[in-house]
Amino acid sequence: MVGDWVEKYPEAVKKIHEAGHEIGNHSFSHPHVNKLGQQENENEILKCSKLIKALTGEETKLYRAPYGEYNDTVIKTARNVGHEAIQWSVDTLDYEGLDGSQMWDRLNNKLANGSIILMHNGTEHTADSLELLINNIKDKGYEIVKVSDLIYDGDYTIDANGIQRKK
Repeated sequence: MVGDWVEKYPEAVKKIHEAGHEIGNHSFSHPHVNKLGQQENENEILKCSKLIKALTGEETKLYRAPYGEYNDTVIKTARNVGHEAIQWSVDTLDYEGLDGSQMWDRLNNKLANGSIILMHNGTEHTADSLELLINNIKDKGYEIVKVSDLIYDGDYTIDANGIQRKK
């Protein structure tokens, strides 16, 4: 979640958390983090985490940088403040106003074990498309799990496509 959204919609954050969803950090103000130095990146992560913890009582552990940007500074900074940098592998393009059927067309032949699907809160059709997408994903035999259940612990690298590779 983006911190400024957390500030605007605290009840939604609580509801999402109480429903058992994992909440990750997506910066405070959604800047282009590759243009920021270590301290600015740290401030973005910590400010967002503080807001989420105040509402949920839990620390965030995952960080997805805005725009899918990451470089050594972003990844090292996230780790220095106790977060693992994550990336997505399949983009629904929900932010372009696609409806559920159009999103499914994008996902259907791209899903694989370990896929992380990019979706956004507050877009036109995302919420009303979830049931369709979840049912279709399950019908293909996949289990939907929390992102933290997918990421490697320990010694790994993240390639240029955002894919984790064990060393």
